[in-house]
Amino acid sequence: MGNYVLLYSGTMDQPASDEEGKAIMDAWMAWFGTLGDVVVDGGNPFGPAMTVSRDGVVSEGGSSGLSGYTIVTAADLAAAADIAKGCPHLAAGGSIEVYETFDVM
Repeated sequence: MGNYVLLYSGTMDQPASDEEGKAIMDAWMAWFGTLGDVVVDGGNPFGPAMTVSRDGVVSEGGSSGLSGYTIVTAADLAAAADIAKGCPHLAAGGSIEVYETFDVM
C-alpha cells in the first residue's frame, strides 16, 4: 500500500446559487463516504497562486491550472486511478492527475 495524490485541475468556478453549492458539496461528501478509510487527507481546493521560475522571476497565477488535491492510500497507481474515476470533479468537466508519493526519510 502506498499514498497517492489526486491533483484536480479545472472547473473551480463559484456555484451560481446556494442550491448549486449544496448539490456540489453533497456530491463530494457522498464520494468521500464511499472511500472510507483510504482517504489519508481529504485535501482542499487551491486559491490564488504564483509561479516562481528557475531564474527567480515571480508571476501571478499558477502555470499548471491545478485547483485542489486529495491524498488516498491504495495498492498501486492503477488502484488509485480507479479511486479517482468516481470523483465528482470529473462530472463537472475537470480532470485528475494521480501521482504516487515516496518516503524520503
